[in-house]
Amino acid sequence: MSEAVLRTEALRKNFGSLEVARDISLALPRGCRHALIGPNGAGKTTLINLITGQLRPDAGTIKLEGEDITAALVAARVRKGLTRTFQINTLFPDLTPLEAVTLAICERERVAAQFWRGLASQGAIVDESIAILERLGLGNAATRVTRTLPYGQQRLLEIALALATRPKVLLLDEPAAGVPKDESAMLFDVIAALPDDISVLFIEHDMDIVFRFATQIIVMVSGGILLEADPQTVRDDPRVREVYLGSGHG
Repeated sequence: MSEAVLRTEALRKNFGSLEVARDISLALPRGCRHALIGPNGAGKTTLINLITGQLRPDAGTIKLEGEDITAALVAARVRKGLTRTFQINTLFPDLTPLEAVTLAICERERVAAQFWRGLASQGAIVDESIAILERLGLGNAATRVTRTLPYGQQRLLEIALALATRPKVLLLDEPAAGVPKDESAMLFDVIAALPDDISVLFIEHDMDIVFRFATQIIVMVSGGILLEADPQTVRDDPRVREVYLGSGHG
């Protein structure tokens, strides 16, 4: 996993006099499972927004498979393989998971107008939708209305929609937020089992989950990267314990 599929170089972003991203340089290897952690206000979501194009950096570059995408629009980045999870509970509450994923694939193939002719006309696209849902354990919920699903299944459906774009890099901003504790480990089991060619960067505050699933951890503080290392090194680092983990993770 030495090849970097996503790379940022010296990213900087200010909101007035407030520096929210300080010279952030990182590289995500192909197929990695990396976690992004840090105290509230550290700049984690800001970094995700910069990478996905929802914010423009004041300086620095973002490259996907060597191509400079710093100025690319959000939709263009998605087409190139850079995807973050969608808020499915606000986007498609009245569609079924099968309909929602089929629509997402139709958008990817730029044939969304055909979706409204009905699922029966979609053939191979529906087959791909069913395969994605079954991979995420949502096969039995495929024809239920999304707003009636348990919240954990709705978060899995967000990931299913992201997979429908055929991502090379998948960015997850607190995927287990709001999910009951007994369901969050199951959700991350699914994330860990995603195809090996998808690189995953996830923000998560539950350190038991982070230490279990991340192969590498990026620690952010005050808009910059304090440390990037393997889980044991992060756990043992006194600076990380002081600013974020506390003595309980010593």
